[in-house]
Amino acid sequence: MDAESLLLHLLRRNKAWLIAHGNKEVSTAIVEKYAKFVERRRKGEPVQYILREVEFFGITLAVTPRVLIPRPETEHLVEKVIELSRLFARPRILDVGTGSGAIAIAVAHDTSSRAAITAIDFSKAALRIARFNAVRTGFAHRIRFLDGDLLAPLAGEQFDIVVSNPPYVPNSDHASMAVEVREFEPALALFAGDDGLDIYRRLIPAAHAALVPGGFIALEIGYGQARAVEGLLAAAGFSQIEFIPDLQDIARVACAQRA
Repeated sequence: MDAESLLLHLLRRNKAWLIAHGNKEVSTAIVEKYAKFVERRRKGEPVQYILREVEFFGITLAVTPRVLIPRPETEHLVEKVIELSRLFARPRILDVGTGSGAIAIAVAHDTSSRAAITAIDFSKAALRIARFNAVRTGFAHRIRFLDGDLLAPLAGEQFDIVVSNPPYVPNSDHASMAVEVREFEPALALFAGDDGLDIYRRLIPAAHAALVPGGFIALEIGYGQARAVEGLLAAAGFSQIEFIPDLQDIARVACAQRA
């Protein structure tokens, strides 16, 4: 499947065309480039980095090894934020650790002109990609990008919704991860201390302080982290804590409200 995806990308054709024209000869240049792509994939490089793009929430985004590849599971987080945004006339939404800009752009795409969206990342390289994606998708005017650690650049601003897909993989999981993730995706976007909760411990209290009364936090979480994250949310003063499962019935999104 990966080999086919690489070929279709080079041919700029779809699978139906390939089936109908399976005996068609292609140029030497295409053959040579295809061979290089396949060799990169054989060594473990993700298809998304080879093609420099990924589809997320029906939107094509540019990705490089400077940013995490957006996963289908994160679409559950986007869906929850869009649902919550309908509770506010003009929601102020903050995306912490925006990476490729996937969450901010997907939310902007689905909330029309109602939402005022801010996206933060401490990686300048990631912000360059996020800004590029905002321009190519037509949402640059809808999203404010800031450089900084968690909520540090906001100087007392308040929001209706804080959303984040932070690093949450325990350091001890490094050796057991697929080579595509372990060797190619940015470690700073994956790992968060011995138990994977380091960022949550800092982010959750900061988000509580930045939310208006009645505002919401929505977080992607890792396998088996629901109970620990629930404790952190409760300790920070959040209520109405709920978890949304992914398609494998694993708690994937934590959502809570500032009283």
